[in-house]
Amino acid sequence: MIHPFNNQTQTRWDKGEFKVQLLLPDTTRPMGFCDGTPADLAELKAMADAENAAFSVDVKKLKTGREVWTLRGGGG
Repeated sequence: MIHPFNNQTQTRWDKGEFKVQLLLPDTTRPMGFCDGTPADLAELKAMADAENAAFSVDVKKLKTGREVWTLRGGGG
């Protein structure tokens, strides 16, 4: 499940409750957070498909074992 960015979800990320932080290129504020499951990837792909956008994910693994996913797309 994708959890949109807000103060509560940022706090949960800070406490280590989420495995993945979702970023968009050229911004420092997260789009949201998730657990990095195949269902999360499917949800992100469905969101991109709904906007007729291309979709790819760049994954950066952190020393803590968590990940930062930068979502890339474009018009399609």
